[in-house]
Amino acid sequence: MSVKAKKHLGQHFLTDETIAQDIANALTGNGYDDVLEIGPGMGVLTKYLLPKKAKVTVMELDRESVAYLHETFPLEHIKLDTSKEHFEIIEGDFLKNQIQEIFNKKQVAIIGNFPYNISTQIVFKAIENREYVPEFAGMFQKEVAKRIAEKEGSKVYGILSVLTQAFFDVEYLFTVPPTVFNPPPKVDSGVIRLVRKKDYSLPVDEKLFFRVVKTAFNQRRKMLRSSLKSFNISDTLKEDPIFAKRPEQLSVSEFISLTQKLAENDVRNH
Repeated sequence: MSVKAKKHLGQHFLTDETIAQDIANALTGNGYDDVLEIGPGMGVLTKYLLPKKAKVTVMELDRESVAYLHETFPLEHIKLDTSKEHFEIIEGDFLKNQIQEIFNKKQVAIIGNFPYNISTQIVFKAIENREYVPEFAGMFQKEVAKRIAEKEGSKVYGILSVLTQAFFDVEYLFTVPPTVFNPPPKVDSGVIRLVRKKDYSLPVDEKLFFRVVKTAFNQRRKMLRSSLKSFNISDTLKEDPIFAKRPEQLSVSEFISLTQKLAENDVRNH
C-alpha cells in the first residue's frame, strides 16, 4: 500500500532519506518528552524521529495516510518502537486542535514537512502556544523559511520575522531542492529551527506589541509616524527619531521599545 499525494492538501512527499534524517536531527531533544509531527504522510520523517527518546505523536488530515500509518508503516519498520507508549497517530487538523489539551499542558516540540499553503498559520499557532512549545523545526517554502529567520534591514523582514524572533531564536539550517520530492514543488524549500528564548515574556503588553508590528508593516514603505497614525502619537513623541524610520529598519528590541513609548504616550493622552 502507498499513498498518492493530494494537491488540495499541498502534499509533496519527500523521497530523500538523508534529508529526512537531517530534518529529524534538527531537533535538539532538550526540555521535552513529546514530539508532534504535523502531516507525516507515509512517515519518511517519522521513522527517524522514532529511535529518539521522546514519544512521537503524528497528526494527519489525509485518511489514506492515516490508514497507511496504522497498517503498513509498523510492518515496514518492524525494528522501530511503534508501541502506543512511544507512537500515537491522531487524525485531524493541527490548526483546529488544542495543543495544551492533547498533551495535557506538557512541553512538546513541533516538527514537520509543512504544507506550504498553511505553513505560516502553523508558525503563528506555535507562537500562540509558545508556553508549551520549547522547540519547533521543519521544512517550509524557502522564501517563507528565509522570512522567518531574516534580520532587520532586509526586504523580506516582516511581521512573521518580528513576531517569531520576539519569542524564539531562529536558525536557517539548509536548503532543499525540488528534485527530492514526489511530486516536485515548483520552488526550493528551506529547513529552520526555532528554540524558545529563556525569557519569552515581553516587558510590554503583548496584544499592543502584536498590533504595533502588524500596523507598521501594513504600510512598510512609509515612515512609522505615518503608518502608526492610528495610535494618536503626540507631537512631542513624533520628534523621537524612531518615527522617522521604516518598519523593516527596526530590530525586535526596537519594536519592543517602540511599543513601550506608544503605551506611555497613550496613557498620557487619556
